[in-house]
Parts: sequence; structure tokens; C-alpha cells
Amino acid sequence: MFQNVLRRLVNETRSIQSSTKSVSLLRCAGPLPVYGRDLTGGKDISSFDTSLLQFLVCPLSKKQLRYEEKTNELINEELGIAYPIINGIPNMIPTDARLIQKNTESPADGPAKQV
Repeated sequence: MFQNVLRRLVNETRSIQSSTKSVSLLRCAGPLPVYGRDLTGGKDISSFDTSLLQFLVCPLSKKQLRYEEKTNELINEELGIAYPIINGIPNMIPTDARLIQKNTESPADGPAKQV
């Protein structure tokens, strides 16, 4: 019985040592380069995929969002907030959203006229 325990201990120690060597080899290799291009389509990875708009909704109001290409943000017109898109990934955390100027005056209302 003691020999079986000792044999298991030796085998486990060998497996740990071999895995430790491979980890140290990976550490010596350094970080792998990351490229900003998609290998299949050649388009920039950091750009936002607009087909996601059919699935993404505002986490606060659960309404559809609009993509603003100039600012690279997802806009909730109802609440007047804009969620940033960082490296092609929408940041849907409400505390990270930016308040935008809502268009409170509709064209039908117009400015109040003095009589």
C-alpha cells in the first residue's frame, strides 16, 4: 500500500514539473502580437458591426438603439444618453454612458408665440 501511494506521489510530481516547464517557456516567449485587421474580410476589427443593432437594446429603457457613426456611439433618443463603442465593443454600462442634448422641442410645437 505504501508503494502505491509513493508511486502516485512520484507520478503527480512529474506531471506538475512538466506542466511548470511549459508555463515557464510560455512566459519567456513574451506577449503575442495582436493585429487590428480581420483575417477573413480585411475590415478593421475596431469598427462596430451594425448587424448587432437588431439584438442590442438600452439596458435602462429596453428600447432600440441608434448607431451614430460620427461619434461611434449607440444612442438612446428617448432617454438622451449615448453608450460608447470601444474597439468595436459597445459599453452598455449606464454609468459609463454620456448624456446628450435631447431635442425637447418638436417641430409641430414650435416656439411659444406672444399675443
